[in-house]
Amino acid sequence: MRLVTYTRGDSPHRLAAQDGDHVVDLAVLADRAGTHLPPDLMSFIRAGAAARTTAARLLAGGPAARPAEAVHHIDDVSLRAPLRPGKIIGVGLNYVEHVEESSRSLDTDKERPTRPVLFSKPATAVTGPGAPILHNADLTAQLDWECELAVVIGRTAFRVREEDAYDHVFGYSIVNDISARDQRRSGQWFFSKGQDSYAPFGPAVVTADEIADPMALDLSLRVNGVTKQKSNTRHMLFPIARLISDISSGVTLEPGDVIATGSPAGVGAGMVPPEFLRPGDTVEATVEGIGTLANPVVDAR
Repeated sequence: MRLVTYTRGDSPHRLAAQDGDHVVDLAVLADRAGTHLPPDLMSFIRAGAAARTTAARLLAGGPAARPAEAVHHIDDVSLRAPLRPGKIIGVGLNYVEHVEESSRSLDTDKERPTRPVLFSKPATAVTGPGAPILHNADLTAQLDWECELAVVIGRTAFRVREEDAYDHVFGYSIVNDISARDQRRSGQWFFSKGQDSYAPFGPAVVTADEIADPMALDLSLRVNGVTKQKSNTRHMLFPIARLISDISSGVTLEPGDVIATGSPAGVGAGMVPPEFLRPGDTVEATVEGIGTLANPVVDAR
């Protein structure tokens, strides 16, 4: 299933399955069928396999079986961030070429890390598809982009073995790990990466059963239509299973948590000369099988 969160006018955020150019409100669909599904994605994830089974059964009936009030053309709704995670765990230096790029342009270690490099982004950094990335010139002159595959946790994970890691994955999405490169503080990245709007997320969460191999997905990023990043998840230094195992060795991963699995080379700081985002720019992050997450950059002052 391709799951989205949408609004219509002043309506609250609602969970829907996207089917082509339509979205199907799952709670309304279930209600008309005499059953129940949660109206939001976080609750849907927490409801477990039973909710996914019910949704799949109801959607299997096809368009003819869907009541009109449950179906909306995608042009008539606004897509929002799929959910507000309890926590977002970012992974730094997780692609070979980005390690070299960062050592040259960001003064990080030139040696490949032997364990995942982790940091956090607060939930207040999350913004949805089409929503603005805030450029505050009082705080940064080096606003940068990073296209990343996002892993959405479906089951509580603590001290999980690598061979069991995928049992805890609900699905996959996209995070654009926006960074103010000139706001790193004594090696700490929180303010550099955690400001409001610095975690564009979406446009959908695709359930794990729809992604045959998350370690073989093309990903790319464009700024104003010009390709800046182009790679494949197979080039991760630490694959998804290793990340889940490493993080959960000391931090409990809960349903709805998000792991942003790292950026390939091609960030603005690594360009010669460096390039950074400015108000008026449009950033598009694409991951195979998930879609494109597009956001404008606006002046925050």
